[in-house]
Amino acid sequence: MRSYLDFEKPVAELEAKADELRALDAKGDGYSLSEEIGKLDTKASQTLKEIYAALTPWQKTLVARHPQRPHFSDYCAKLITEFTPMAGDRGFGEDEAIVGGFGRFRGEAVCVLGQEKGSSTETRIRHNFGMPKPEGYRKAVRLMELADRFGLPVLSFVDTAGAYPGIEAEERGQAEAIARSTEACLGLRSPSVALVIGEGGSGGAIAIAAMSKVMMLEHAIYSVISPEGAASILWRDTAKAQDAATGMKITAQDLLRFGIIDRIINEPTGGAHRDPEAAIGRAGDAIALALTDIAGLSREELVTQREEKYLAIGRSL
Repeated sequence: MRSYLDFEKPVAELEAKADELRALDAKGDGYSLSEEIGKLDTKASQTLKEIYAALTPWQKTLVARHPQRPHFSDYCAKLITEFTPMAGDRGFGEDEAIVGGFGRFRGEAVCVLGQEKGSSTETRIRHNFGMPKPEGYRKAVRLMELADRFGLPVLSFVDTAGAYPGIEAEERGQAEAIARSTEACLGLRSPSVALVIGEGGSGGAIAIAAMSKVMMLEHAIYSVISPEGAASILWRDTAKAQDAATGMKITAQDLLRFGIIDRIINEPTGGAHRDPEAAIGRAGDAIALALTDIAGLSREELVTQREEKYLAIGRSL
């Protein structure tokens, strides 16, 4: 069953009416309702297109968090063949909020990392809602160092509200683990591409997103803090999250303009959750193009290019 966001109510009503007419038409009472159904479908499609052409930053935040939006596991299943997951940080244990391993992307051996939120109650709990603990980031460092040793490209799929803020995570060095993972990204001597597929929240996201090429899906968000978190700090009122989202410039369009990301990947009308297969296919094409762009750089040039990229952020605003 499709889940609708509040601002999608006009579309929900039209599609519900069309479904009712389809049910009546299926009974075959002799009168065809196909013309009326077609009109409703056309109107619903047009309404959806108009709504998504003018989304506010807060509405984009809701789309990025949509429960039916494809997650890392969906991208990995469609884009990566022969995927072999690796577990554990060789220091404390396994953290399933970050899934990583090795496989093939369009025939080429790659290292793959991604934050997985889960799609059911059971999987969300198992993956800790996509909020990694220190051992998750240390696992990411272990895999990136292995990829660097063998010159394998690193593909990173970012989708987290932020790193896990629990006491046990702080006790095990959450900040240090995030810093080490960010350092590992910046020091990679092999091609690297990051794609923000949903939420890119704070250091929890940048720890696996500081790659040579950084891309975002059209309705994804990427920010130093969640809109709710910013509202609670600035106004002590989470109800002002919409104002915070607008002021923080968290959308892909804003971040491309500021030079923080390199490319926006268009989503199907209505968001990636409306047509996951098309969204994942477009993401795959964009990743392939990004890898081609940096394929000719030497290992030293990759590090230099990445250093220049991140040092340049904010200098031309």
